[in-house]
Amino acid sequence: MKTESDETWLTETLYDDVRMSVKVDRVLFDSQTEHQHLVVVESDRFGRMFTLDGVTQLTMADEFVYHEMLAHVPILAHGAARNIGIVGGGDGGLVEEVLKHTTVERVTIAELDAGVIDFARTYLPDLSRGAFDDPRVEVVLGDGADFVATTDQRFDVLVVDSTDPIGPGAALFTPEFYANCKRVLHPGGVLVTQNGVPFFQPEELETSMRFIGGLFADATCYLGAVPTYVGGFMAFGWGTDDAALRTVPLATIRERFGAAGLDTRYYTPELHNASFALPRFIGDIVEMARA
Repeated sequence: MKTESDETWLTETLYDDVRMSVKVDRVLFDSQTEHQHLVVVESDRFGRMFTLDGVTQLTMADEFVYHEMLAHVPILAHGAARNIGIVGGGDGGLVEEVLKHTTVERVTIAELDAGVIDFARTYLPDLSRGAFDDPRVEVVLGDGADFVATTDQRFDVLVVDSTDPIGPGAALFTPEFYANCKRVLHPGGVLVTQNGVPFFQPEELETSMRFIGGLFADATCYLGAVPTYVGGFMAFGWGTDDAALRTVPLATIRERFGAAGLDTRYYTPELHNASFALPRFIGDIVEMARA
Protein backbone atom coordinates (compact mmCIF):
# COMPACT_ATOMS: atom_id res chain seq x y z
CA MET A 1 0.00 0.00 0.00
CA LYS A 2 1.15 3.52 -0.76
CA THR A 3 0.20 6.77 0.93
CA GLU A 4 -0.09 9.86 -1.25
CA SER A 5 -0.68 13.04 0.77
CA ASP A 6 -3.79 12.13 2.80
CA GLU A 7 -4.80 9.17 0.62
CA THR A 8 -3.91 5.47 0.83
CA TRP A 9 -3.91 3.29 -2.29
CA LEU A 10 -3.81 -0.51 -2.57
CA THR A 11 -1.88 -1.63 -5.64
CA GLU A 12 -2.17 -5.04 -7.28
CA THR A 13 1.32 -6.58 -7.61
CA LEU A 14 0.66 -9.76 -9.59
CA TYR A 15 2.29 -8.44 -12.78
CA ASP A 16 5.63 -6.72 -13.21
CA ASP A 17 4.45 -4.37 -15.94
CA VAL A 18 0.77 -3.77 -15.13
CA ARG A 19 -0.70 -2.09 -12.06
CA MET A 20 -4.21 -1.41 -10.81
CA SER A 21 -4.67 0.74 -7.70
CA VAL A 22 -7.74 1.21 -5.52
CA LYS A 23 -8.23 4.05 -3.08
CA VAL A 24 -8.45 2.66 0.45
CA ASP A 25 -10.66 4.18 3.12
CA ARG A 26 -9.17 2.17 5.97
CA VAL A 27 -6.98 -0.85 6.71
CA LEU A 28 -8.78 -3.47 8.78
CA PHE A 29 -6.17 -6.22 8.95
CA ASP A 30 -2.49 -6.49 8.04
CA SER A 31 -0.58 -9.52 9.25
CA GLN A 32 2.05 -12.03 8.22
CA THR A 33 1.01 -15.61 9.02
CA GLU A 34 3.33 -18.61 8.94
CA HIS A 35 2.66 -18.93 5.21
CA GLN A 36 1.34 -15.66 3.74
CA HIS A 37 0.87 -11.91 4.14
CA LEU A 38 -2.85 -11.22 4.66
CA VAL A 39 -4.40 -7.78 4.21
CA VAL A 40 -8.02 -6.64 4.39
CA VAL A 41 -8.98 -3.08 3.51
CA GLU A 42 -12.18 -1.19 2.85
CA SER A 43 -12.81 0.90 -0.24
CA ASP A 44 -15.83 2.93 -1.24
CA ARG A 45 -16.16 1.22 -4.63
CA PHE A 46 -15.33 -2.41 -3.82
CA GLY A 47 -16.19 -2.75 -0.14
CA ARG A 48 -13.89 -5.03 1.80
CA MET A 49 -10.94 -6.33 -0.22
CA PHE A 50 -8.71 -9.27 0.64
CA THR A 51 -5.14 -9.66 -0.64
CA LEU A 52 -2.55 -12.41 -0.20
CA ASP A 53 1.08 -11.43 -0.66
CA GLY A 54 -0.01 -8.28 -2.47
CA VAL A 55 -2.31 -10.05 -4.93
CA THR A 56 -6.05 -9.35 -4.86
CA GLN A 57 -8.00 -12.49 -3.97
CA LEU A 58 -11.49 -11.05 -3.75
CA THR A 59 -13.63 -8.01 -3.09
CA MET A 60 -17.05 -8.07 -1.53
CA ALA A 61 -18.39 -6.07 -4.49
CA ASP A 62 -17.75 -8.76 -7.09
CA GLU A 63 -16.82 -12.02 -5.31
CA PHE A 64 -20.20 -13.45 -6.32
CA VAL A 65 -19.05 -13.81 -9.92
CA TYR A 66 -16.07 -15.98 -9.07
CA HIS A 67 -17.69 -18.12 -6.38
CA GLU A 68 -20.99 -18.69 -8.20
CA MET A 69 -19.20 -19.87 -11.32
CA LEU A 70 -16.84 -22.15 -9.41
CA ALA A 71 -19.71 -23.75 -7.49
CA HIS A 72 -22.82 -23.90 -9.64
CA VAL A 73 -21.40 -24.83 -13.05
CA PRO A 74 -19.93 -28.20 -12.00
CA ILE A 75 -22.63 -29.06 -9.46
CA LEU A 76 -25.53 -28.38 -11.82
CA ALA A 77 -23.73 -30.01 -14.75
CA HIS A 78 -23.15 -33.15 -12.68
CA GLY A 79 -26.74 -33.26 -11.52
CA ALA A 80 -26.23 -35.67 -8.61
CA ALA A 81 -23.26 -34.29 -6.67
CA ARG A 82 -23.39 -35.29 -3.01
CA ASN A 83 -19.77 -35.13 -1.90
CA ILE A 84 -17.77 -32.00 -2.76
CA GLY A 85 -14.06 -31.41 -2.25
CA ILE A 86 -12.45 -27.97 -2.13
CA VAL A 87 -8.70 -27.37 -2.25
CA GLY A 88 -8.04 -23.90 -0.83
CA GLY A 89 -11.12 -21.79 -0.31
CA GLY A 90 -10.27 -20.78 3.24
CA ASP A 91 -12.05 -17.45 2.87
CA GLY A 92 -15.37 -19.33 2.87
CA GLY A 93 -16.93 -17.77 -0.21
CA LEU A 94 -16.95 -20.96 -2.26
CA VAL A 95 -18.24 -23.27 0.45
CA GLU A 96 -21.06 -20.80 1.18
CA GLU A 97 -22.19 -21.13 -2.45
CA VAL A 98 -21.79 -24.91 -2.49
CA LEU A 99 -23.94 -25.30 0.62
CA LYS A 100 -26.85 -23.59 -1.13
CA HIS A 101 -27.37 -26.95 -2.80
CA THR A 102 -29.39 -28.87 -0.23
CA THR A 103 -28.60 -32.11 -2.09
CA VAL A 104 -24.93 -31.74 -1.10
CA GLU A 105 -24.30 -34.03 1.87
CA ARG A 106 -20.62 -33.36 2.61
CA VAL A 107 -18.03 -30.70 1.83
CA THR A 108 -14.36 -31.22 2.66
CA ILE A 109 -12.08 -28.17 2.56
CA ALA A 110 -8.31 -28.72 2.39
CA GLU A 111 -6.82 -25.38 3.44
CA LEU A 112 -3.11 -24.75 3.97
CA ASP A 113 -3.34 -21.81 6.33
CA ALA A 114 -5.55 -21.82 9.43
CA GLY A 115 -4.92 -18.08 9.65
CA VAL A 116 -6.93 -17.53 6.48
CA ILE A 117 -10.01 -19.16 8.00
CA ASP A 118 -9.63 -17.35 11.31
CA PHE A 119 -9.26 -13.94 9.74
CA ALA A 120 -12.11 -14.57 7.26
CA ARG A 121 -14.49 -15.40 10.08
CA THR A 122 -13.60 -12.10 11.74
CA TYR A 123 -13.07 -9.68 8.88
CA LEU A 124 -15.17 -11.18 6.06
CA PRO A 125 -18.19 -12.60 7.91
CA ASP A 126 -20.58 -11.70 5.08
CA LEU A 127 -18.56 -13.91 2.74
CA SER A 128 -18.87 -17.28 4.48
CA ARG A 129 -22.10 -16.45 6.38
CA GLY A 130 -21.46 -19.15 8.97
CA ALA A 131 -20.65 -21.82 6.40
CA PHE A 132 -17.73 -23.22 8.40
CA ASP A 133 -20.16 -24.11 11.19
CA ASP A 134 -22.45 -26.15 8.93
CA PRO A 135 -22.40 -29.82 10.05
CA ARG A 136 -21.84 -30.90 6.46
CA VAL A 137 -18.43 -29.15 6.39
CA GLU A 138 -15.10 -30.66 7.39
CA VAL A 139 -11.92 -28.57 7.32
CA VAL A 140 -8.61 -30.40 6.83
CA LEU A 141 -5.64 -28.17 7.58
CA GLY A 142 -2.55 -28.84 5.51
CA ASP A 143 -1.12 -28.78 2.03
CA GLY A 144 -3.75 -29.38 -0.65
CA ALA A 145 -1.34 -31.37 -2.79
CA ASP A 146 -0.69 -33.73 0.10
CA PHE A 147 -4.42 -34.02 0.75
CA VAL A 148 -5.34 -35.25 -2.73
CA ALA A 149 -2.31 -37.55 -2.71
CA THR A 150 -3.24 -39.30 0.53
CA THR A 151 -6.96 -39.00 1.33
CA ASP A 152 -9.27 -42.00 1.15
CA GLN A 153 -12.24 -39.75 0.37
CA ARG A 154 -13.82 -39.65 -3.07
CA PHE A 155 -15.73 -36.72 -4.54
CA ASP A 156 -18.36 -36.08 -7.17
CA VAL A 157 -16.96 -32.58 -7.73
CA LEU A 158 -13.51 -31.31 -6.76
CA VAL A 159 -12.88 -27.56 -6.98
CA VAL A 160 -9.37 -26.11 -6.75
CA ASP A 161 -9.86 -22.58 -5.39
CA SER A 162 -6.18 -21.74 -5.40
CA THR A 163 -3.96 -18.71 -5.67
CA ASP A 164 -1.82 -18.32 -8.78
CA PRO A 165 1.20 -20.63 -9.21
CA ILE A 166 3.40 -18.50 -6.97
CA GLY A 167 4.83 -19.54 -3.61
CA PRO A 168 2.66 -22.13 -1.82
CA GLY A 169 0.21 -22.17 -4.73
CA ALA A 170 2.80 -23.54 -7.18
CA ALA A 171 2.30 -27.09 -5.90
CA LEU A 172 -1.31 -26.97 -7.15
CA PHE A 173 -0.30 -26.61 -10.81
CA THR A 174 1.80 -29.75 -11.35
CA PRO A 175 1.02 -32.93 -13.31
CA GLU A 176 1.25 -34.94 -10.09
CA PHE A 177 -1.32 -32.74 -8.41
CA TYR A 178 -3.81 -33.01 -11.26
CA ALA A 179 -3.31 -36.78 -11.44
CA ASN A 180 -4.12 -37.02 -7.73
CA CYS A 181 -7.17 -34.81 -8.25
CA LYS A 182 -8.46 -37.37 -10.71
CA ARG A 183 -7.61 -40.15 -8.26
CA VAL A 184 -10.02 -38.75 -5.67
CA LEU A 185 -12.96 -38.32 -8.07
CA HIS A 186 -15.79 -40.80 -8.36
CA PRO A 187 -16.22 -42.15 -11.91
CA GLY A 188 -17.83 -39.41 -13.96
CA GLY A 189 -16.80 -36.75 -11.44
CA VAL A 190 -15.78 -33.22 -12.35
CA LEU A 191 -12.59 -31.30 -11.63
CA VAL A 192 -12.75 -27.48 -11.79
CA THR A 193 -9.71 -25.26 -11.28
CA GLN A 194 -8.84 -21.59 -11.03
CA ASN A 195 -6.66 -20.84 -14.04
CA GLY A 196 -6.07 -17.11 -14.05
CA VAL A 197 -6.74 -14.44 -16.64
CA PRO A 198 -5.76 -15.80 -20.09
CA PHE A 199 -5.06 -12.36 -21.57
CA PHE A 200 -2.17 -11.87 -19.14
CA GLN A 201 -1.53 -15.47 -18.03
CA PRO A 202 -1.82 -17.65 -21.14
CA GLU A 203 0.99 -19.95 -20.00
CA GLU A 204 -0.88 -20.80 -16.80
CA LEU A 205 -3.98 -21.88 -18.73
CA GLU A 206 -2.05 -23.73 -21.44
CA THR A 207 0.04 -25.68 -18.94
CA SER A 208 -2.96 -26.69 -16.85
CA MET A 209 -4.96 -27.65 -19.92
CA ARG A 210 -2.09 -29.83 -21.13
CA PHE A 211 -1.95 -31.69 -17.82
CA ILE A 212 -5.74 -31.95 -17.41
CA GLY A 213 -6.17 -32.95 -21.06
CA GLY A 214 -3.76 -35.81 -20.58
CA LEU A 215 -5.91 -37.20 -17.78
CA PHE A 216 -9.54 -36.64 -18.73
CA ALA A 217 -11.63 -37.53 -21.77
CA ASP A 218 -13.12 -34.02 -21.76
CA ALA A 219 -10.85 -31.10 -20.88
CA THR A 220 -11.44 -27.42 -21.57
CA CYS A 221 -12.20 -24.25 -19.66
CA TYR A 222 -15.14 -21.96 -19.11
CA LEU A 223 -15.18 -18.25 -18.33
CA GLY A 224 -16.41 -15.59 -15.93
CA ALA A 225 -15.82 -11.84 -15.94
CA VAL A 226 -14.59 -10.60 -12.53
CA PRO A 227 -14.08 -6.80 -12.61
CA THR A 228 -11.25 -6.64 -10.06
CA TYR A 229 -9.15 -9.37 -11.72
CA VAL A 230 -6.95 -7.34 -14.04
CA GLY A 231 -7.17 -8.42 -17.67
CA GLY A 232 -10.76 -9.43 -18.32
CA PHE A 233 -12.08 -13.00 -18.42
CA MET A 234 -11.15 -15.42 -15.64
CA ALA A 235 -10.63 -19.01 -16.83
CA PHE A 236 -11.91 -22.03 -14.92
CA GLY A 237 -10.33 -25.33 -15.93
CA TRP A 238 -12.70 -28.24 -16.53
CA GLY A 239 -11.92 -31.95 -16.58
CA THR A 240 -14.19 -35.01 -16.57
CA ASP A 241 -14.42 -38.40 -18.22
CA ASP A 242 -18.13 -37.88 -18.87
CA ALA A 243 -18.14 -35.56 -21.89
CA ALA A 244 -21.95 -35.30 -21.75
CA LEU A 245 -21.72 -33.15 -18.62
CA ARG A 246 -20.43 -30.18 -20.61
CA THR A 247 -23.35 -30.34 -23.02
CA VAL A 248 -26.27 -30.89 -20.66
CA PRO A 249 -29.30 -29.36 -22.42
CA LEU A 250 -30.34 -25.89 -21.30
CA ALA A 251 -33.78 -27.15 -20.34
CA THR A 252 -32.19 -29.63 -17.92
CA ILE A 253 -29.92 -27.00 -16.38
CA ARG A 254 -32.95 -24.73 -15.95
CA GLU A 255 -34.85 -27.54 -14.25
CA ARG A 256 -31.96 -28.29 -11.87
CA PHE A 257 -31.44 -24.60 -11.14
CA GLY A 258 -35.11 -24.17 -10.28
CA ALA A 259 -35.20 -27.28 -8.12
CA ALA A 260 -32.16 -26.04 -6.19
CA GLY A 261 -33.92 -22.76 -5.43
CA LEU A 262 -30.75 -20.78 -6.02
CA ASP A 263 -30.67 -17.00 -5.68
CA THR A 264 -27.75 -15.85 -7.84
CA ARG A 265 -26.41 -12.51 -9.01
CA TYR A 266 -24.20 -13.65 -11.90
CA TYR A 267 -24.87 -17.29 -12.73
CA THR A 268 -27.88 -18.19 -14.87
CA PRO A 269 -28.66 -21.43 -16.73
CA GLU A 270 -28.23 -19.56 -20.00
CA LEU A 271 -24.84 -18.26 -18.91
CA HIS A 272 -23.89 -21.77 -17.80
CA ASN A 273 -23.96 -23.05 -21.36
CA ALA A 274 -22.57 -19.87 -22.86
CA SER A 275 -19.55 -19.80 -20.52
CA PHE A 276 -18.05 -22.74 -22.42
CA ALA A 277 -18.11 -20.74 -25.70
CA LEU A 278 -14.54 -19.42 -25.82
CA PRO A 279 -13.29 -16.28 -27.56
CA ARG A 280 -10.87 -17.25 -30.33
CA PHE A 281 -7.71 -16.23 -28.48
CA ILE A 282 -8.65 -18.34 -25.45
CA GLY A 283 -9.80 -21.25 -27.59
CA ASP A 284 -6.43 -21.11 -29.34
CA ILE A 285 -4.66 -21.49 -25.97
CA VAL A 286 -6.74 -24.57 -25.20
CA GLU A 287 -6.05 -26.01 -28.65
CA MET A 288 -2.31 -25.40 -28.24
CA ALA A 289 -2.42 -27.47 -25.09
CA ARG A 290 -4.00 -30.35 -27.01
CA ALA A 291 -1.37 -30.31 -29.74
